Amino acid sequence: MPTTPTFSTPDHLADFRDGPRLLAHVGGTHVRFALEAGPGRASHVQVLPCLAYPTLAAALRAYLSQAEVAAAAPVVRHGAIAVARPVIGDVVRMTDLHWEFSVAGLRDECGFDVLAVVDDFAALARALPYLDNRKWQVGGGCAVPDTPLGLIRADAGLRVSGLIPTAAGWAALPSEGGHASFSPVNHTEIAILRFARREFGDVSAERLMSGPGIELVYRALADLRGVPAEPLSVADIMQRALRGSCLLCDETVEAFCGMLGTVAGNLAVTLGARGGVYIAGGIVTRLGERFDRSSFRARFEKKGRFERYLGAIPTCVITADHPAFAGLSAILSERLNARVGKPPAPLV
Repeated sequence: MPTTPTFSTPDHLADFRDGPRLLAHVGGTHVRFALEAGPGRASHVQVLPCLAYPTLAAALRAYLSQAEVAAAAPVVRHGAIAVARPVIGDVVRMTDLHWEFSVAGLRDECGFDVLAVVDDFAALARALPYLDNRKWQVGGGCAVPDTPLGLIRADAGLRVSGLIPTAAGWAALPSEGGHASFSPVNHTEIAILRFARREFGDVSAERLMSGPGIELVYRALADLRGVPAEPLSVADIMQRALRGSCLLCDETVEAFCGMLGTVAGNLAVTLGARGGVYIAGGIVTRLGERFDRSSFRARFEKKGRFERYLGAIPTCVITADHPAFAGLSAILSERLNARVGKPPAPLV
């Protein structure tokens, strides 16, 4: 079975005398499983289709019963699971999936001593200090240690969060910042906002900086330029933009990058995120070099009197294959340490 790249963890957080730990990330269509046999060493990664299993417990048992997994971990006492929705209370109901479960019930049914279930975006935020070289920096800036980090993920929607240093380690901020109102900064974006208001009335940042948002921006720009809009998906728009075969698609991608830069800059000044602002999601990673040469970084820094402040803050795109696993590892280790009274982790 394939293994994921290793990720760093504070050494004293990790005590694996109880054996390997389970890490899992539940998305809308697939669940990703891995074993962590030692600090930052994820292995036996498997991706299973959610629809093939009636419950999360059934999928979990199917993974653990595979011959190679069972040989590596005959008994798994501790686990951490990230789910694509906020976790409030004991009962978790997946939004775009038939699975519903009690955290305590799942823990008992699968024989865990400790089971952490968290929002996958919180797990991603907690992974930020441990990404090592699994990221690329866009523009200049240098991280200031022990200061807040910002996080934005643009894919099916727009998620915004931050990681704050505390006396007990790092704390991920629960946030719905992607639903903050969209603020245009030029005449083109004012026209995009007016077009979007015809369909939605109130227009959040997520309406435009997401997969569906890119399609909306394309239609808005076609309307502004007085040309017919083809029925293109976000994948079509990005492919044509990257090939250089459609000026309107390229303008759409450029508008997306610029608007995302403004949102990232707003997050940086709001949080004081001098440790850096991180960008996740398949849209930006697929853009690759096109994102580097877009207006994203210039718009990130464009804050008048605060341009020097923002110019010193790095912006990085996350490139890790399974970044939530690093965050889950840190969250689970801290919960286990709390049980035995170990001191909190130092910030890294």
